[in-house]
Amino acid sequence: MIDVELSAEKLAPLLVGALLRDGEITVRLTEVEAYSGQDDPASHAWRGPRPVNLALFGDPGTLYCYRSHGLHICGNLVCGRPGGGSAVLFRAGEVVAGISVARRRRPGVSDVALARGPGNLGRVFGWTLADNRRPIVAEAAPDALVLVPGEPVEVVSGPRVGVSVGHQRPWRFWAAGDLTVSAYRRSPRIVAGRLDW
Repeated sequence: MIDVELSAEKLAPLLVGALLRDGEITVRLTEVEAYSGQDDPASHAWRGPRPVNLALFGDPGTLYCYRSHGLHICGNLVCGRPGGGSAVLFRAGEVVAGISVARRRRPGVSDVALARGPGNLGRVFGWTLADNRRPIVAEAAPDALVLVPGEPVEVVSGPRVGVSVGHQRPWRFWAAGDLTVSAYRRSPRIVAGRLDW
């Protein structure tokens, strides 16, 4: 059982290796990032609730989706205390069931890259903004995403990808040596010497 009431930074490493299922697709999560709510300047919750991020302030154990770069839908597990705005971003994974469906959704892409990157993972699952607030549960239920622990893996951590504030926090967690993990990209907007804790 995965405790979704843990803080984002404590929950995130526990999700590496976990299995996330939505319909025919199951992904073994290999990379995630923690965002701790309104005390985290890199979080969508930083400025408080707004129409586009209300799902982020919902109940722990639900899905928060957002549009990235105007194209991709990225999914997060809302966690911590209710209304706190904390979440763990699903960054990458290995498709372990439903590979033919995943290939149709991402044609011409190698299997190892199908769910590499948060937008690609969202595309493999077929998520839209309408998936906001869907429950993420530990056993099969209608219209629910199922999240269960997987086999233990070696987890390493480092700075979050593309984050220009709060970049000192090593809250990106991934499976060591796994080929499905996305490449680290440092934000070009980071200001040298600025601390955002």
